[in-house]
Amino acid sequence: MALRQTLAGLLALLHLGSSVPAAEPAPLRVGGKPPAPVLNIAHRGARAFAPENTLEAFARAAEFGCHAFELDVHLSKDGELIVVHDDDLLRCSDVKKRFPDRKSYHVSDFTAAEIRTLDAGSWYVAELNKPAEKRQSFLRSLGEDEIKRHVREADLAHFGSGKVKHPTLREALELARARHLLVNVEIKTLPRMYPEIAAKTVKLIEELKMERAVIISSFDHEQLTEVRRLNKVIATGALVADRLAFPGKYVRDILEGDSYNPGCYGAYDTMGFNSVSGKLATQGIKDARAHGVAVMVWTENDPVRMTALIEAGVTGIITDFPNRLHEVLKNSPRR
Repeated sequence: MALRQTLAGLLALLHLGSSVPAAEPAPLRVGGKPPAPVLNIAHRGARAFAPENTLEAFARAAEFGCHAFELDVHLSKDGELIVVHDDDLLRCSDVKKRFPDRKSYHVSDFTAAEIRTLDAGSWYVAELNKPAEKRQSFLRSLGEDEIKRHVREADLAHFGSGKVKHPTLREALELARARHLLVNVEIKTLPRMYPEIAAKTVKLIEELKMERAVIISSFDHEQLTEVRRLNKVIATGALVADRLAFPGKYVRDILEGDSYNPGCYGAYDTMGFNSVSGKLATQGIKDARAHGVAVMVWTENDPVRMTALIEAGVTGIITDFPNRLHEVLKNSPRR
């Protein structure tokens, strides 16, 4: 009798009508529950206040109360996943000083050990020492009051000490896990076409058991289809610098993805801010949301435009100034 009851119970669990709930989707997957209606995502870490794509910048994202930080990943010469934005190492390190005789300075020209020797922080201090109009473009709106409030003297001393390094993806993900932050990992493949970069990225995320804490994005949408082939839990986001007619359908049905990530500034403005009419184009946002797809725009630093994007229905803003977005969200009904 007991055996029959046990078998009946097992059959009930296997029945399609069973009341046993299915596993909830990851927070950033379609159908998942993100931590807030609009995510504050620190672009390359809080890069207005620390050298971009470093552990220091990612730690600052936590201090600003961000829900997530965004980073970029390349492959070193010996196949290590390295966190850096540009295809080469020139802008954000002393690579040319340390390796003056190299003919090329692509990330893939250097081993992980060689990259580890570079100073990835002093350039940021040098930028802040310039007049605002002479700085890299994303730092030109950084006000003196923001510097005084958010860049301590001890920070500047550390950033200029030579101790700030380009981290590995493993190091960045481990920091995120320790700080309870979500991570947007952007796979950089064009034009370098790194072999197996998607597989290496997925394998590391799985090893760290962070599938539910990561969204992988890329402008190379073939990488997103590869991620989905390899893993059904990790969220994916389609980065675009041009308008899509039906972004929700494309991301959901073609890519089996989770987020539409359109550009919204300068030459990458797909939202209409710089259009002849100056009106925000909301159709793409509406189409994505109608398909259950998130909309995470990049890279917005202006509070007025942040407010307009939030009112239009975006679900995340990637920003160099998470402090500004934090203030905007405090006064938003969608916070």
